[in-house]
Amino acid sequence: MNQENAVLERYSEGANERQEALCCPVDYQTDLLKRLPKEIIEKDYGCGDPSRYVREGDTVLDLGSGSGKICYMAAQLVGDSGKIIGVDMNNDMLALARKYQAEMAEKVGSDRVQFLKGKIQDLALDVDAMEAWLKSNPVTNADELSNFESWKLKQTKNTPLIADNSVDLVISNCVLNLVNDVEKQQLVNEIFRVVKPGGRIAISDIISDEFIPEHLKADEDLWSGCISGAFQELEMLQMFQEAGFIAVSYDKWSEAPWQVVEGIEFRSATLTAIKREQTDCIDKGHAVIYAGPFSFVVDDEGHEFPRGERMAVCERTFNVISNEPYKDDFIGITPANAQAGKEWCAPAGTRRPASETKHASYTNSDKSPGSCC
Repeated sequence: MNQENAVLERYSEGANERQEALCCPVDYQTDLLKRLPKEIIEKDYGCGDPSRYVREGDTVLDLGSGSGKICYMAAQLVGDSGKIIGVDMNNDMLALARKYQAEMAEKVGSDRVQFLKGKIQDLALDVDAMEAWLKSNPVTNADELSNFESWKLKQTKNTPLIADNSVDLVISNCVLNLVNDVEKQQLVNEIFRVVKPGGRIAISDIISDEFIPEHLKADEDLWSGCISGAFQELEMLQMFQEAGFIAVSYDKWSEAPWQVVEGIEFRSATLTAIKREQTDCIDKGHAVIYAGPFSFVVDDEGHEFPRGERMAVCERTFNVISNEPYKDDFIGITPANAQAGKEWCAPAGTRRPASETKHASYTNSDKSPGSCC
């Protein structure tokens, strides 16, 4: 079975006529849908709403952008300083998304969306450029194949489709499961490559509660229907963590399965994560207090936070913990007079004495409205 061809054929059909079997119920933000053409909404196939994670000013990359619905929703959120890039391999879907590009640019106030042809598991390869090169340089023998490989290596290195560390937020809506299993780790590594240090991901996809047997993976309809290629629920978390992401978690998790096949439950979930900052680990006197409810927690870098203790952290760790998804569980303590900085970080488990945090400013310290009086 050629899984890639099966997927391309299924979604070409979906670009020309709505495919109900590909639809998973999603509660999208209706105010963002009002400006979108009816055809884009009808011929979109997803299982979540990653547009909810978009911030003003973001450069957003949508993997498997399809009809362009999520891209055009995100375009309304990033503002004039933001940018949306949609990547897809299907010519029919790209044509559908581009069909309304001028109309949507007028509606949102600027042309801040572009659609590129590429494989989401190889975001360096410009497929349009590759097809143009092959048209002028057809491959019919081993020498010509060697020339093609040399061209591809040069193109991906010098003019990648998506550059290293260039994207604030990578989103995807029910597409990663369509990638062949042997390329899934490469896919996750590519996502890590293009995200900026400090950047985020929000991946809505189908996950399974058990590993999927080979006879189901061999079923073309189940594969192109977002079933057979689904990540197992723990496997997905581990793969993104092993790639280097931190704060990897399921922010959304569908209670009821979307489908059940041979007793295996397939449900939609949205995975979020952060790419850690590449700055030096410098202690400037910051501290955090884990507010509970657990007796202690440990982050992906090995920092242990006992409940209620003032724990010393470097500025880099402080910035991570002061933002999503950690901030609701921690009280941040910024020193009144930040130290010049020590070129090291206190060992994990180091307490910060209260005497060192006098007159500091506290963040997220009041979890209820009103004052104490």
